[in-house]
Amino acid sequence: MANQFLAFDCGATSARAVLATFSNGSFQMEEVYRFPSGIIELYGKYYWDILAIYDHFLKCLSDLGRRGIRIDSIGIDTWGVDFGFVADDGSLLGNPRAYRDPYTDGIPTKVFQTISHEELYACTGIQILNFNSIFQLYAQIREDFSPLRYAKAILFIPDLLSYMLTGNKACEYTIASTSGMMDQTSRQFNKELLKKLGIRTDMLLPIVQPGEKVGVLRKEIAEACGLPQIPVIAVAGHDTASAIAAVPARDRNFAYLSSGTWSLMGIEVPEPIINADSARLNFTNEGGIEGTTRFLKNITGMWLLEQCRKVWKGEGKDYSYPHLQEMALAEKDFSGRINPDDPRFVNPNNMVEEIASQVGNDASDAQIVSCIYHSLADRYKQVLTMLKSFAPFQIEKLHVIGGGSANDLLNQWTADAIGIPVVAGPTEATAIGNIMIQANAAGLVVDRWEMRRIIADAFQVKTFTPNN
Repeated sequence: MANQFLAFDCGATSARAVLATFSNGSFQMEEVYRFPSGIIELYGKYYWDILAIYDHFLKCLSDLGRRGIRIDSIGIDTWGVDFGFVADDGSLLGNPRAYRDPYTDGIPTKVFQTISHEELYACTGIQILNFNSIFQLYAQIREDFSPLRYAKAILFIPDLLSYMLTGNKACEYTIASTSGMMDQTSRQFNKELLKKLGIRTDMLLPIVQPGEKVGVLRKEIAEACGLPQIPVIAVAGHDTASAIAAVPARDRNFAYLSSGTWSLMGIEVPEPIINADSARLNFTNEGGIEGTTRFLKNITGMWLLEQCRKVWKGEGKDYSYPHLQEMALAEKDFSGRINPDDPRFVNPNNMVEEIASQVGNDASDAQIVSCIYHSLADRYKQVLTMLKSFAPFQIEKLHVIGGGSANDLLNQWTADAIGIPVVAGPTEATAIGNIMIQANAAGLVVDRWEMRRIIADAFQVKTFTPNN
């Protein structure tokens, strides 16, 4: 009998539910539900509407129940860093703060007055970004954020959603590893480090590895949705960790680029890489499946284009992605460039105007798109050059996965920039990895290399070779 797994894959702008049928080492996937997952602002603070996301989960489950779909397990992956609080009686203490909330501006500098940058990085191996969980918690202490004051448990977003479905609390390894609070040696939270900053440690849970069973659907949810009490599995809760599990590589000699709102470029290594050079270049060490480490750098990705599209749509210009590629190609010789990781592009009021202020206020829409594509390709080249100096193997190709892997023009310009082949696909890598970890938990696949072999056989990829 075929197994069926449900993946809730929640990105920072949209989310989807994917149902996979797994049989005899192969599988088919179907997107069964899609919904937005945006940031909301209230009184100058920015939040995720976690109850709206939960409500969409229930609507999806109810629809599957009405259709009589049998589900063997459920897995949830989301973006990293952010978290919510649960009270002593199990109540949710408000909506989680969103990482784009500027309340963490300047907080790392204040933290370094107590714990040096060197000490923090040596322990956690995490790049310094304003919105790391440790900085968010410190900022919340400083503003006396009420939910923190009454918290019994802190749960990262996928763990929080699992808790809402099952009533059981868990803290999964890959998502915890993004927090800037986990010791890379013990792979548990470094409580002594946190105590120095006045961060409560009694609300932290033990960290569990991907593939652990969190619990089953609460009885009232199962009955309301017309489903049995389906097991909920702690997959690789960080969406990038799930995506990297789905890289269709045949050997270790690759770098990856998970291309979406963020572009995350890195390598998969058996142990963390923590030294003066990785600290200076602000590389991060995050958890992967089977005890691996994702050594990577965050690069601002399709956020740039998404925010420009939002502006243009407001002006009555609803450009499709194929049209945007045509526009960029028509202006392929435009010389304007930006640094995608410049803080000015984190959350500007008008992305088009912000980019134009750097490349010329008279820049056309097509020139803005060309600038974004070329600037991303140039940044990928810079980061890949850095990765080559750390990799304990030769990097022979770059696997591009996620939504950005469907952008043929950007993939070609990236191959031209980096000088090695770019292998693009699958686009739904995060959901695929989520599903494969559920299949592994069910005993249907042995390890990540068998996962990758099955994925390589099941999905078509496109290879882009460098042009001079």
